Amino acid sequence: MSTATTTKTAEVPEPTPPSTARTGKNGPAGADEGRIGVRANLRHIGALARRNALQIKQDPESMFDVLLMPIVFTLLFVFVFGGAVAGKGNQSEYVSYLVPGLMAMMGLNVSMAVGSGINEDFQKGVMDRFRTMPIARSSVLIAKIVVEIGRMMIAFAILLIVGFILGLSIETSVLEVLAAIGLSLLFGASLMWIFILIGLSVKTAQAVQGVGIVVLMPLQFGSSIFTPPTTMPGWLQTFTDYNPLSNLADAARGLFIGGPVAHDLLMTLAWSAVITLATAPIAVAKFRKKT
Repeated sequence: MSTATTTKTAEVPEPTPPSTARTGKNGPAGADEGRIGVRANLRHIGALARRNALQIKQDPESMFDVLLMPIVFTLLFVFVFGGAVAGKGNQSEYVSYLVPGLMAMMGLNVSMAVGSGINEDFQKGVMDRFRTMPIARSSVLIAKIVVEIGRMMIAFAILLIVGFILGLSIETSVLEVLAAIGLSLLFGASLMWIFILIGLSVKTAQAVQGVGIVVLMPLQFGSSIFTPPTTMPGWLQTFTDYNPLSNLADAARGLFIGGPVAHDLLMTLAWSAVITLATAPIAVAKFRKKT
């Protein structure tokens, strides 16, 4: 996601009043988040999220991934693997199996963009500007996540539209479908902290993508997203059982077409909590140290 070096004043957070922001020995008060109130922090997040959204408006090509990825992947897997998995002429049955699983895949792919965006902001000097401002360092990261969640929602909407065109059948209620979408967004948001940490740890955005692909490939294809794991070797089935993408895919699938969801739902919530609690504090600390 490209970052303009000249931005309007409205695109960055307004300085916090002197009563809530002070300069300490380490520089601006942004380095000491304890001195910034909740309301000011939320205002900073909103302003930074608006800045990121305006970047997308100025660079619409950055939306190509969320606009085209759901279409390309759905058509590719339905017409290449659908006949082999569900039988020739039964691709519509495979659509109902695939689309809930692709929600997990979309979240994982969109999450990688956060790490690349953070890394590019450092390379282009945007973070140097934030360093001089009395804002909480975490607000910069949370604003990135907020905007990427919005992009993820667009990807899910397109995925569902393509799925309905190809024969997706919803056998549950609207509330359960919304629950599947919300669960996918929650898990995707937790993955963003991993990629933020990667983006802060490597030197270039290309390196973020390289590391991301190494993580993405085994998680995506060693899961129940595309095919039932019953045909996999025993060792791979074991990996699939503990793969959080399988838990999310199976939970979303149950919420779309029915079936038991309690175990996979709880496992997905647990994975989301563990990933966030384990990586978010480290990412924020590393970001604060780097800025």
